[in-house]
Amino acid sequence: MRKKVSIIGAGNVGATTAQFVVQSGLADVVLFDIAEGIPQGKALDLAEACPLWNSSSTIKGTNNYSDTAGSDIVVIAAGFPRKPGMSRGDLLLANANVIRETCVNVAKTSTNAIIIVVTNPMDIMAQLAWKTTEFSCKRVIGMGGILDAARLTAFLSWELDVSPEDVEALVLGGHGDEMVPLTRFTAVKGMPVTELLPKNGIESLIERTRKGGAEIVALLKTGSAYYAPAAATFQMIRSILLDEKRLFPCAAYLNGEYGFKDIYMGVPVILGKEGIEKIVEVKLTKEEKAQFRKSCTSVRKLIKKLSI
Repeated sequence: MRKKVSIIGAGNVGATTAQFVVQSGLADVVLFDIAEGIPQGKALDLAEACPLWNSSSTIKGTNNYSDTAGSDIVVIAAGFPRKPGMSRGDLLLANANVIRETCVNVAKTSTNAIIIVVTNPMDIMAQLAWKTTEFSCKRVIGMGGILDAARLTAFLSWELDVSPEDVEALVLGGHGDEMVPLTRFTAVKGMPVTELLPKNGIESLIERTRKGGAEIVALLKTGSAYYAPAAATFQMIRSILLDEKRLFPCAAYLNGEYGFKDIYMGVPVILGKEGIEKIVEVKLTKEEKAQFRKSCTSVRKLIKKLSI
């Protein structure tokens, strides 16, 4: 029996994630949205494309949570997108209400699902999703670090004029502005990037990565990034469904790891059929510890605003 992936939110990120899943043939998809006709229309369009992709996956658009029942994975991409000049934190209260309502319904209909949170501010929304569903923290994961690492990889490949396939980047901390890059572990075919670029050049690319989402928002003016976020989400879905046990930077619940408790933060994890199967602890330098602590402090401030 094919696996079932439900995607909550039929906006650009949700619909593009749905496309990647049905195109791959890995699972059947349910695309949910509160707007009548939107998920149905997008699902029909994607279903008509499946024969062209030689995919036997099915996709259904719906406004009823009952259709998502029994999902193996639930992707939460519902919420309000950023507008020019807005930070991820500006979305806090509006999107918290969306997450709470979504998670109450998901907890009722898909008790064994693994949840991937995409909605911003992602780290805080992941913590809220975990608290609301009362699922095991191993089954509630935030997408963010994969996207940040991909952006840094792209910028490094352009700067060095090498294939992105040969670049590996590792980041920790909160998504976006609070990202903590580990340049010691960022390399091109094993060669540390610190030996390939001057310090100021690396710092410039890191800053562009931190502001990567805002850069796209400023260019689009009426929307935010969705191709790369959807691709990052699909990487997580694939690793879970195929039990690939890939090592990815994701927002995970820390219970003493890296010296912090009761907080969702971006750290390297092993993703498999059980969700987060292991948190990988990297020994940090004094400077990296300070940056990670600063990132945790920023995320905690927003968590406290929601009293979670």
